[in-house]
This record gives sequence, structure tokens and C-alpha cells, in this order.
Amino acid sequence: MNTIRTVEASSHVGRQVRLTGWMHNVRRLGGVSFVVLRDGWGMIQAVTESETDLAPIAELNLESVIALMGTVVATPQASGGVELHQPQIEVITPVMELAPVPLQQKRLKAGLPTLLDHAVVANRHPQRRAVFRLAAGAMASFRATLGANHFTEVQTPKLVASATESGANVFKLNYFDSEAFLAQSPQFYKQIMVGVFERVFEVGPVFRAEPHDTSRHVNEYVSLDVEFGFIKNHFSVMAMVRTVLAGIFQTLAEGYAAELELLKANLPEVPVDIPHIHFAEAQELIWQRHGVDVRGEPDLSPQDERWLGEWAQQEHSSDFLFVVGYPMGKRPFYTHPDPQNPSYSNSFDLLFRGTELITGGQRLHVYADYLAALEKANLPTAPFETYLEAFRYGMPPHGGFAIGLERLLMQLLGLSNLRLATLFPRDQKRLTP
Repeated sequence: MNTIRTVEASSHVGRQVRLTGWMHNVRRLGGVSFVVLRDGWGMIQAVTESETDLAPIAELNLESVIALMGTVVATPQASGGVELHQPQIEVITPVMELAPVPLQQKRLKAGLPTLLDHAVVANRHPQRRAVFRLAAGAMASFRATLGANHFTEVQTPKLVASATESGANVFKLNYFDSEAFLAQSPQFYKQIMVGVFERVFEVGPVFRAEPHDTSRHVNEYVSLDVEFGFIKNHFSVMAMVRTVLAGIFQTLAEGYAAELELLKANLPEVPVDIPHIHFAEAQELIWQRHGVDVRGEPDLSPQDERWLGEWAQQEHSSDFLFVVGYPMGKRPFYTHPDPQNPSYSNSFDLLFRGTELITGGQRLHVYADYLAALEKANLPTAPFETYLEAFRYGMPPHGGFAIGLERLLMQLLGLSNLRLATLFPRDQKRLTP
């Protein structure tokens, strides 16, 4: 007998099937018993009035691995619209202990520390699993959308020789007889690869040794990076951001309805033209609307972002808002200045429901400009020689952006903490599981 998945059972009504998975729950109501099996895609219940049918699992705890055979019967009130009758149960891996997190509950009620301590088990819960299924869908769509736009995927080194990209702290490690660092981002390499492919992207981990202890930061996360050449300015990059986001949310809407429904997710509509506001105008807007003077500050605070997100929703009915033209002093040395006002940059952040989701912009592309930028930033050229070689031998106007996958999921699902969108979080206090 062929083994099927739970989500395929509805197409086998009236037929004998075999399913494998975990014993998710056993319920007894009067003389009727229900055995709920969970596989990697969903759940199905078997119904019996015979204690003999339950004999193989009588002494077992939930999460035992079993095979379930029976006849598929259409039952509108059952989850998935079908259930199994005349079940036969085969025990594959018995479990004799109680799980550290009760997975049979519709909603996990354990606190965040418990969920994270026991993530190897807690992530089996349908709601936790749905978060990471959506993550997989987002990554797949990211790749597909960019592939359709003639981008080439690359995988750049995560072990690097110097910590030179930005002021962010980096993780040091021993590398044979020398010192190495975990990469903060693929920024330098993806720019270099524009000189090879013109259009590149990467899906991979990045590491930030910043001592943040907030609900929206972790020290390792998945970055969805894009870089491409022959752009006009940062608005060319913003247009590609819009294309990528529209592709991701369309994919989730079309292929992940069950996960979205389970998590009560509210998919955003990506406007054809995402509204934008200049950084200085945004600060003035905050002063006018809220009486808080942040004018002259080099960056936006989380509260500033929330206020701007509310304004975008009220004025443009948009969950998204580009803030453009951040001060050059707040951006990395490779950022292209605004030709009309060089104290501001051709860069942007995209706010999604009032939280920064994406950072990007136009980069410098002329070798002499890099030398001048390094000198202005009081940075030596020697650590950048390999990087600068790409610009010595011709690079087009280019730019790019990066999406934090976990931040995207947090905002999409309205999660209270980024760690709930992270498979196995790494922060100052957590290196396991």
C-alpha cells in the first residue's frame, strides 16, 4: 500500500490508504476514540469504537511515530474534510516520556524561554511549523522572481580576513595561525560580482556581534541580498524592491493559504508605486504631527518608524513606506551621495507596518570616488585592496538592497519577538539548541 501525505487524503475517499507521522493526540468521547496523526504537512484523525484498534498505542505517549492504515471517509466536520475508519496502527518509534512542550494544544501556551529552550520539539507544533513553511516560500519566491529578472545566484564567503565594512561589531575567530571574522553581510562580494554577472543575489546567513537585547534583533539571521548594475539611481533599486516583494506575497497567497489561515496572517497589498518621503521631510513631519523634534538626528528611532508607518497608512493606505536620502554620515562609505545635496545619500529604508524591513541604495562605482570616500572616513586603503580592484577595472553604476527574512516574517505575522520567526535563534544569551 502506497503511503500518502495527510493533505492528499481528500483525493482518496473510499480507498484504503497508509499514512506515517507522529501521534499528535488521542481523544476519547464516550465510546468513540479519535487518534490524530500529524505528518510534515497537516493532520488527519482516525475514528474507532474498538479498544482493540488502540491496543498498539495503549502504553505510549504522544509524539510516538506511527503508521496509520484505514479507509478514507468524507466527513465535513473533520479537519480537512476527511477521516479514517477501521484504522490499523503500526508503531514505528515508541515514546515513553511526556514532551517538554504540549503540542496537542491548538495554540502553544508556553512562554518564550520555554519555546526556545525546547525548539527542537516546539517547532513541530503546526503554528510554529507554519511560520517556517512561509519562510521557505518567501525564499523560493525571492529566488524565482529574481531568476525571472535575469539575476544569478551566488554564494559568498562567510569567513573573511578583515572587519572593514561598517562600524558594526563582528565575531572574531581563530583561523589556523591567524585571525578571521564572520561576515556581517555579503556586501563587498555582491558588488564585486556585479562585475561578473551584472545582476546577482544571495540567500544566506549574516552575523552581527552587536550587543542588542531587543525584540527585533538577533545576532545571526538570514539575509536576502540583491545587487545589480546599470541603474540610474536609488529609485531603480526601489523599483526592484517592489518587484521582489510583490512576487513574495503573491507566492504566499497562491501556495500557502493553509499556513496563512492557521496563523491568521494579513497579507499586505504592495502598491504599484510604494510611497516615499525624504528623510528630512520625515523628521519635519514627525515634528508637525507629534511635537517631537527629531530634526537633526542622524537616524530614525523605532518610535519614529511607527509614526511614519501610521502616516503612510492614513495618507496612502499603504503598509509600506520608503524613506529616502538618509544623511551620508549614517551610511557606509561606499554609499553614493545625492548629486544635488551631497550631505544626503542616494539610499533608502523601506518601512513595513512601521518597522524597518529593507536597507538599500546606490553605491559608488568610480575608483577615484572610493579613494576619496575612504580618506574622508579616515579609513586606510590597504584592507580594501581586493574590493577596490573591481573598481580600478571598471564597474557600472549599481546598487542593491537586503531583506532580513525573519524581520519580514515578524512584521507579516504580527509576532511580538523576532525570535518567534527564527528557527534556532542566536543572541547574547543563547547559543543552543
